[in-house]
Amino acid sequence: MIDRKEPLAYRMSPRTIEDYVGQQHIIGPGKMLYRMIKADRISSILLYGPPGTGKTSLARIIASTTRANFEKLNAVTAGVADIKRVVSDAQNPLLNPKGRTVLFIDEIHRFNKSQQDALLPYVENGTIVLIGATTENPFFEVNKALISRSSVFMLKPLTEEDIKKVLKNAVCDADRGYGSYDINFDENALSYLAAVCGGDARIALNSLELAVMTAHPDSTGAICINLETIEECVQKRAVTFDKSGESHYDNISAFIKSMRGSDPDATVFYLARAIYAGEDAEFLARRIIICASEDVGMANPNALMVAVSAAEAVRMIGMPEARIILSHAAVMVASSPKSNSCYVALDNALEDIKLKRTGEVPMHLRNAAAKGMKELGYGEGYKYAHDYPGNIVHQEYLPEEMRGTVYYKPSSNGYEARIKEWLDKRRSFGKGEKV
Repeated sequence: MIDRKEPLAYRMSPRTIEDYVGQQHIIGPGKMLYRMIKADRISSILLYGPPGTGKTSLARIIASTTRANFEKLNAVTAGVADIKRVVSDAQNPLLNPKGRTVLFIDEIHRFNKSQQDALLPYVENGTIVLIGATTENPFFEVNKALISRSSVFMLKPLTEEDIKKVLKNAVCDADRGYGSYDINFDENALSYLAAVCGGDARIALNSLELAVMTAHPDSTGAICINLETIEECVQKRAVTFDKSGESHYDNISAFIKSMRGSDPDATVFYLARAIYAGEDAEFLARRIIICASEDVGMANPNALMVAVSAAEAVRMIGMPEARIILSHAAVMVASSPKSNSCYVALDNALEDIKLKRTGEVPMHLRNAAAKGMKELGYGEGYKYAHDYPGNIVHQEYLPEEMRGTVYYKPSSNGYEARIKEWLDKRRSFGKGEKV
């Protein structure tokens, strides 16, 4: 019996695997999960993906098709006591004569380590077949021991065509949706809603429900849902972006790699996504500074100065105007010639210090800071560069054990090409050439 008081998104949940829309890469005919459900041979699985992509719907399909006992917990409200109750019932032949219990745990990433550990022995011995659903990457949020005992399936945002199909089903279904209503759903409104919901079927269905419930029938009694109506029901475009979750890291990674890859258009795009989703402006400024030094470096030394100035300006100005400053700095970094020579040089030096016998600071470079040190040879033979032509003099600066080691290898990009030309001459000094 359908309860019309339930939200449309809940009522329209697919009842069979054939009704399920999207995720064909894991649930299409012949795919492993499809075969597992059809054969009622579900093993422990973890479903992860953005909201509204069908994780809970898959669990409901399994619940309706499996011959095993099916239990459901929500990690937000459940605890170890609830897990123990499910296990106790599963082990009771009177309560569970089928001998198998499928336990669905929604928002499983909300369980802490001890709660997840409480599941382990029962998943291990087969008392419980676990189905966990999470919007967070389980490889970050779920115990490795649980992951190793489960198959992980990644759900993707629904395509616009998938969303259109879900919406049309809701409009046409007389039992659960609005098939008994006289609704004129404008094609432009349908396309707009499919595009603007960010691949989230729940947002799309909630917006449709709001539009139907608030629209005034025309003179014929028909409910007209046009583009203007849908725009009012979807006040802000849904962006699949959680600034505290995996999508935060994915977006920031793409932002940094776009700057590094000298693509200012992609850089501005990922910056805009971050800003739109409410990312901290100072965090973004710090990432730009790091990229300016790590990836631009000496190819354009001004990039670091711009990035640092931008970070200070962001702190002074604040949002929303700070977005302009962030764009200025990010485009500067993205559009600059690139060199990671300084970064590589330091890492190579750190590796040598970690693994090699690198010797002591040469005596002529040491400072005779206290009485008596000069007599021991501190500073003896040091040549002051400014006393020589061209402000340069040939003398050894590295320890004897490291003599001849080259760490900084300038590229031929941007300003660093000039540095390379000068440094090549500098390194030839003392070999018969003049700077």
